[in-house]
Amino acid sequence: MQAQVRVSSGKEGITLTSAGSRYTFAPVFTILYNATDPAMALKPAGIKKVSYNVLSWKVADSSKADLVQQKISAAVAGDGFDDSILRGKREQRTVSIFHAGEKTVLRATGIRKKGDTTFFLFPPADDYNFSAYAIAGHSGYPVLHFTFRPVKPGYYSIGYTGAPALSPDKAAALWQPMIWQEKRVPDAAFLTPAFMAPLPTTMVYDGRNTLGVLASPEHLPFQPLPTLPNSRFGIALLNEHRQLQPQLYAPIPGGYGSLMKSGDTFSFSMQLVTAPSDITHTYQAIAEHIFGFRDYRHNDIASLNTVLDNMTAYAMTHYAWFIDSLKGFAYSTDVPGAVKNVSSLNPLELALVRDDAEMFEKRAYPLMEYMLSREKFLFSLDSLQKIQNPSRRLNGPVAPLSELGALYAVFGKENPFYLALMKQEYNAGRVRNLDVKEHGGSWTNAMRLYKATGDKQYLDAAIHKAEQYLQQRVRQPQTDFSDPFSGGFFFWPAFTDRWIDLSELYELTGDTAYLHAAVQGARNYTMFTWMSPAVPDSMVTVNQGGKAPMYWYLRSKGHAQMYYPEEKAPAWRLSETGLTPESSGTATGHRAIFMANYAPWMLRIGYYAKDTFLINVAKAAVIGRYRSFPGYHINTERTTAYEKEDFPLHEHKAQSVNSFHYNHILPMASMLIDYLVTDVFVRSKGKVNFPAEFMEGYAYLQNKMYGSHAGSFYTEKDVQLWMPSRLLRSENVELNYIAARKGNRLFLAFTNQSPQPVTSKITINPSLVKLSAKSQLRSLTGNEAGSLRDSSFTITVPANGIAAIAIEEAVPSVQFQQKILSATGDSGKDFAEIKTGNARALLFRLGTYGRRLFIYLEDDDNKWRRIRLHYTDAAGNVRQLEDNTYPFELTVPLEKVYAVQCWLTLEKKDGSTVESEKITLGK
Repeated sequence: MQAQVRVSSGKEGITLTSAGSRYTFAPVFTILYNATDPAMALKPAGIKKVSYNVLSWKVADSSKADLVQQKISAAVAGDGFDDSILRGKREQRTVSIFHAGEKTVLRATGIRKKGDTTFFLFPPADDYNFSAYAIAGHSGYPVLHFTFRPVKPGYYSIGYTGAPALSPDKAAALWQPMIWQEKRVPDAAFLTPAFMAPLPTTMVYDGRNTLGVLASPEHLPFQPLPTLPNSRFGIALLNEHRQLQPQLYAPIPGGYGSLMKSGDTFSFSMQLVTAPSDITHTYQAIAEHIFGFRDYRHNDIASLNTVLDNMTAYAMTHYAWFIDSLKGFAYSTDVPGAVKNVSSLNPLELALVRDDAEMFEKRAYPLMEYMLSREKFLFSLDSLQKIQNPSRRLNGPVAPLSELGALYAVFGKENPFYLALMKQEYNAGRVRNLDVKEHGGSWTNAMRLYKATGDKQYLDAAIHKAEQYLQQRVRQPQTDFSDPFSGGFFFWPAFTDRWIDLSELYELTGDTAYLHAAVQGARNYTMFTWMSPAVPDSMVTVNQGGKAPMYWYLRSKGHAQMYYPEEKAPAWRLSETGLTPESSGTATGHRAIFMANYAPWMLRIGYYAKDTFLINVAKAAVIGRYRSFPGYHINTERTTAYEKEDFPLHEHKAQSVNSFHYNHILPMASMLIDYLVTDVFVRSKGKVNFPAEFMEGYAYLQNKMYGSHAGSFYTEKDVQLWMPSRLLRSENVELNYIAARKGNRLFLAFTNQSPQPVTSKITINPSLVKLSAKSQLRSLTGNEAGSLRDSSFTITVPANGIAAIAIEEAVPSVQFQQKILSATGDSGKDFAEIKTGNARALLFRLGTYGRRLFIYLEDDDNKWRRIRLHYTDAAGNVRQLEDNTYPFELTVPLEKVYAVQCWLTLEKKDGSTVESEKITLGK
């Protein structure tokens, strides 16, 4: 790994020569001492526009008190937010590590060499004994080791402060976990504790080499799960002179191991990093060569298809807590009484791909109405509720422009109101989630309008604005958190460029400038994924005593303890490596979330760019982690609880291992579909390719949406993705698959997730596919495949490879998919406003599946007591529907194509009534 770096040592320290530059790591250490506990605690950093918690310490000297304690809004509450951090008592505190104790600087005065080891000699001291040596080594980075023995008791921290320093204006890039990337210089000498470091180092890049000081892996053990109380060290970047200087302090003042008695011994090792590459490639090299990151996961416990089947089945149970009357998933984990939806496209995709009418009727269609009518994703009838800023209003659409465009395309462009709403949103701004305002006229929205209309003016606008974006955001490294394109800094996508959207623009235009920018952003995003601690090749005992972990937040909410058998599991299966924390504001509590929607995008971009690191991160995030919906995060200790098929099948108060955000279930299922399809796309080298719409959601919940457009399957064109539940049964869990249909043919592609070839018997569900004596199996990839017998065949898939087949004379039993996707040519007016009641009327055209009339009022129950809808049926008869509870909304299935006339009678709170004007839709 250090083949291009020459190492030498002398009295001045360890000198590394790389890419024509010399760097000296001097034998300089800083000892911090406190006679009493400095009360280490996490506190909000007070960074403008950014929610982030940093270490702080009590100080007696007010001149050193540099923490400005923030007043935290009532909206900042719920899962992941810790009141002991956010709302602790006001004290004199410092966030600067060099103020965290009485400071003594040690400099070596001589050296002694023995082989490849350099021993540094330090002046004697009365209060402690200190020694240090460096091993140059022949591979890897030089190792610096110190030993400290105090004479007087107290709280100690020993910092290595001899790395090369660089003024911020001379740096090409920098990194301090988790939020300081590109050229964003920390405001203070923050110390990042070990448990918050995806890799235990800070780094600075001078344009030729990246420098860092890396804690050796043994100081960040796999067990127990890293937390603040067990963090053995911290890392810093900014020094006392406001220069960029990678530093390491161990122990943390007031932290684990810092209280020492006279005669105690404390030792620590670190590695001195100099690499002739930029920061993301140095990050990759450290992850792979020091912490052992690789293609390390495989299915092991279940195929992704089984997971998808279990997850979607769970989404239809009462345990998934969908509230029919509010058309949304309960959000009581955070906001009591509220519901929250992400997108109607997730259940719509599941209904299409899985040929599932029940999913459409019970989830997709209600969410379509919700996303058009509600003002915000988070809806609460409680007008006094402040947590996370919910809305009570029906002032939609909350659906982003991209979702309106996807719905327009899915239903054959036969619902022009979607296009009208797209243009409306393009010229406006809206707050959809929390308090983040989105602006409609972005290059991303112009791109989606072009896809919807084919109008070149939108493509030209997208390219023009994207070029401005590249100039202002991508090619100019960010120096602070004022990026006007971010929409607010909280979730990780805001901290990088919009690499997902850039990859979409690359696919649309073929312009590699967008691909290069997408790769840059994706690689920056990998630096939010855990690459440490190193995963041992061993078994780990979990659920000790038969108890699953108890998440402190749920304990505080009165949840009951869960029980799962004590067992041993391989460490790799329990590892968070490849996952991210939830966000900058909740990284301390939500260590690793299972919502890895970035994975399919990284997989695809890695394929385009031939970047194996992106491909391996993508696989690490998804494969072999669960059998069904696993809840939200890894947070307290390692467990197999969330691997279990029955894990989500409990009432809300009976969940205690991690949080359940029920609006995440369907987006996670969409993520699995995206991963399955993308994995086949990548392994087939693009020969299996299905067009997709874009699912935006919010935060990090973006994915491609499949099922609405036919694609290609090797040489076959116009093939429809079709994957109903339990379509296939495989004897080996390492095989994932996708399935598609065309006429009387079934197409199957299998991907092997393990490093060994797999031969497995595959059985086709005879209730879903009708086979006959004429049915024949044909290999599309040259892999060995047995003959078809009694709905079964045997197939061999290479290690980490693909095998694809076509089955002739196989008749799929299609129940729903072809109806919803069939164009009807139906036209006519499909949207109208009813001024009385501030109401809107929409006519949904759903292919040959049917039509729906949907009417909702923005006026609420402060004005009306009940409403009555009058409408004409196909025979011209007037029918009525009534709603006497808010939200006021009514849906009428229309069996035939006809012009429907409707109007409202509205009853005031005093019992008097008002009749609205009449409108007609469908002609």
